[in-house]
Amino acid sequence: MEAFELNAEKRTAKGRAENRRLRRAGQVPAIIYGGNGDPVMLSLEHNDLDHHLDNEAFFSHIIKIHVAGGGTEEAVLRDLQRHPAKPFIEHADFLRIVAGEALRMSVPLHFAGEDECPGVVDEDGVIQHNMNDVEIECLPRNLPEYIEVDCSKLGLNDSIHLSELVLPEGVQIVDLMGDEEDQNDLTVVSVQVPRAAIELEEEDAEAAEAEEGEDADGESDDSEAGDDGEDEGDQDK
Repeated sequence: MEAFELNAEKRTAKGRAENRRLRRAGQVPAIIYGGNGDPVMLSLEHNDLDHHLDNEAFFSHIIKIHVAGGGTEEAVLRDLQRHPAKPFIEHADFLRIVAGEALRMSVPLHFAGEDECPGVVDEDGVIQHNMNDVEIECLPRNLPEYIEVDCSKLGLNDSIHLSELVLPEGVQIVDLMGDEEDQNDLTVVSVQVPRAAIELEEEDAEAAEAEEGEDADGESDDSEAGDDGEDEGDQDK
């Protein structure tokens, strides 16, 4: 696993005005909490943090935060706030970790073998991702950067559920923890008939129904005309 490190400084002042001042100075207000320590307010270099965020693994990795005059903390990124319209990071939350204490994290799913699965290659299906990440529980030393999903054997209308994922040692999926009745074995990925093909079938079915309806109306009109003719003949007599 790649090592991630950040340099930080403690901050004592808080409030919107102070946070705006930090942002104007190219800093990101942050906080680290949890574990066996008290919450500590920090400030980080915006460009340094932004550079790390380009790497997907940063979101599910143990990060070493070197605090000026305060030693080194190990943490994971818990929350990130971005400006709604500009490419700026406004705030970051870090969760302090404890070596022997389990933590819960969402880690990304990497889908492998999509280009060779029979449902796509031989049956013209399309891959549908129902999930892009999964929440896991594990000790910090077992935290994976991602979980791979092997799609190479999927046929048309086949799917892979959470219970079928191959997990690293010491890793559990939160949705599958607890009693069986409490588990939520969600679909992760499936191979489906393309939407365009389904719509074409629906259109063909609607056209067929409309045609049958027209035929039925025509038969009804002919029958009514025959009845009218018979009535007129009866009246002539």
